[in-house]
Amino acid sequence: MSNLKNIRRTRAQESSNAIERMYITMRHLFNRGFYKPMGISGETLREALLILRPEIYGSVAEEKLELDGLLYVIDRLPIGIEECRFINLTSDEGYGNSHFKPIVPPKRRRNCYRIDEEQMNIEITRGRSEIYDILTHLTFLFIESHKIMRRVLIDEEGSVNRDWQKLEAAVKQKDLTNAEREVVLTHTANILGRTFKEVAQVHPLFSTADNKERFFNIIYNLGRLAIDETISNNKRIVTFTPVLRERLGHHIHGEVWADKIKQILSENGLLQRPIHIISANMHSVMNTLYAPLALPTELKKKPINAIYEDLSNSANGKLRQKVNKSASENGMIYIEDKSGANINVQLFDTSKINNPEERFNTNKDEANAPVILVMDYAFGEQAYETIDELLKPFQLGEKQIHLDVESISIMGKAGILEGKKGDIMIPSAHLFEGTADNYPFKNNLKKKDLEGNGIDVYEGAMITVLGTSLQNKDILSFFHDSTWNVIGLEMEGAHYQKAIQAASQLRGNIKPKVKVRYAYYASDNPLETGSTLASGGLGTTGVKPTYLITEKILEQIFND
Repeated sequence: MSNLKNIRRTRAQESSNAIERMYITMRHLFNRGFYKPMGISGETLREALLILRPEIYGSVAEEKLELDGLLYVIDRLPIGIEECRFINLTSDEGYGNSHFKPIVPPKRRRNCYRIDEEQMNIEITRGRSEIYDILTHLTFLFIESHKIMRRVLIDEEGSVNRDWQKLEAAVKQKDLTNAEREVVLTHTANILGRTFKEVAQVHPLFSTADNKERFFNIIYNLGRLAIDETISNNKRIVTFTPVLRERLGHHIHGEVWADKIKQILSENGLLQRPIHIISANMHSVMNTLYAPLALPTELKKKPINAIYEDLSNSANGKLRQKVNKSASENGMIYIEDKSGANINVQLFDTSKINNPEERFNTNKDEANAPVILVMDYAFGEQAYETIDELLKPFQLGEKQIHLDVESISIMGKAGILEGKKGDIMIPSAHLFEGTADNYPFKNNLKKKDLEGNGIDVYEGAMITVLGTSLQNKDILSFFHDSTWNVIGLEMEGAHYQKAIQAASQLRGNIKPKVKVRYAYYASDNPLETGSTLASGGLGTTGVKPTYLITEKILEQIFND
């Protein structure tokens, strides 16, 4: 047993060192301005990723191609990036006013622009975490592309095997019958080192409305560029623009975002009312407050939890429109973000909420009725930028007005280390991975507040990781099994708490004893095979914990 513990500790140390090397290297490459991912400059990143072997990237260190990890990465990068040899990371530099059409990845809110056949520009407006996320994904993508190259290249002259020739012909043909598709799947399976069944199952997951054979295009173009790198030495290059390097860390987008919110609060006479900030999605608070008002007929037929599931179903657009309309007519102000921060906001003037079921104590006089400010999820380090700017006083003419912030609640998804998808985690502290920064706090949400609803609830410390794409079993097992008592991992908690503590205890921008509430529901378990983020979404499993946490936060806001 002692030897096993030592082995685990050694692996955890190796993995921790690999993460540290990755981030030091990324910062160096960023300051340098460019690098070649499959050249000497990208070697440290590749080696560190292969030592780390993150759970999300599955078989990245093996010869066979990693299919789930590839799907995860492709969903978070712009369509067509596999065709591009030049990838430029830029700041918001005016492309939105050009003829270039923005390409937004399905699972990440970021604007990307296809400049020409060989170049893709990706706008970075959410801080260093976004750069780390992209570079890690690109490193994985290029490692996989060279696996394809090694399996199809016959000699140093550039000759390729028959499987590759058949795949190339199919990509050029575009429209395929079912029989032709199965022939190509057979050749592609050989190229990827996977079974026909595995490849046939994953093929439709990559398809889009415009391109049913996108999977073949991705594999072909990844391999094509890797072959070109090997035979002709035409290396792929990642560049960071001078404007991005100059602006990063200066809160440019966060300041514009926060000033707009305060301006709208001021214009609506809400600036000096008690304010409760909630970081959450854009539907659960609105639905919890307004579904009883907007959907009385539906509520006679179904319980409220079933209504929440219906509202979460993308097919029920009309139902959601009803709630949105009711909310807009009864105190909700929607602020669509145009600062580049990609964080939309809802303001709820609770003095205007008609509460037919009296589920919450909203009957307060207008002057003291709380204003609820719901902000969409931040991304990693962006959490510090946005909250830090939001909690600063608002300059109205010559007057400085401090916001009367009563509470800050953070609700989100996180990885769980003990339990399953859909369980709830209540943190007592945030430990910032790779640093000595620890943030213990008094959480006004308690385990007992959420128990007894058929959902398992865990309480303990949580790690704020540098990137979800670097989840590693050895490190996570060490944190879970050690005296740190870590129950889960997420990306924003330490950044939020750092900003809150600075604003309340150091700068005096808000009350010293502002109430904080943190609760997360489990989106994945990185220690459990088949339950990582790459295994797919939560589906309806996330609905019950989402609304349970939302209701408890609102109960505390109104009862306080």
